[in-house]
Amino acid sequence: MIERGAALAEGMKKAGKRAREAAETKDNILLVATREFADKGLAGARIDEIADKTASSKRMIYYYFGGKDELYRAVLERAYERIRAQEQDAHFENLPPAEALRAIIGHNFDYHFENPDFVRLVMNENVHHGEHIAQIASMKQRNRTVIESLGAILEKGAKAGAFRNGIDPVDLHSMISALSFYSVSNRHTFLHNFGVDFADPVVRARRREQIISCVLSWVVKG
Repeated sequence: MIERGAALAEGMKKAGKRAREAAETKDNILLVATREFADKGLAGARIDEIADKTASSKRMIYYYFGGKDELYRAVLERAYERIRAQEQDAHFENLPPAEALRAIIGHNFDYHFENPDFVRLVMNENVHHGEHIAQIASMKQRNRTVIESLGAILEKGAKAGAFRNGIDPVDLHSMISALSFYSVSNRHTFLHNFGVDFADPVVRARRREQIISCVLSWVVKG
């Protein structure tokens, strides 16, 4: 009986180790694939190159993800999951309305700047007319979380007499995302055309405050 128990414990230990190693391998593949797809797009990225840059093999990538399209969709899902998870963990809606809105705008702006691969992935997916993101079953529900959070903030602010009534949280989200996205997606063309680098710390801080002020001026009553 004791030997059977020891054998069972050893088997569970080995199974746990294999599960951890599998999770680490998948994370490594997704990390490298994110950079490859962001830099080269779906058409330009190669499974062989991704395998060469990971601690796995081409066969292992196909085993875990099925193919290049499936890996690309896994990368997209993970990219959106990360930003939505950070927003949820912050619980912005629990702050006073104006403070909550400032915080969520600032977070969105900072996230785009600190994760340029996310911006490039979104740009690449729009080249494909959203074909792949539409096939990710969990995507719409996952992205509802930010709309629900903004809706709660808007409702609280309107009840307090601080925000205008009738603002659609989807409209608010699109405004915040567009302003934050542009600073990363158009950084290089804007620099060459106007000599202003959005990544310069002083310019970035000023741009961040401008976006917050712009959105708040649209939302705040009066």
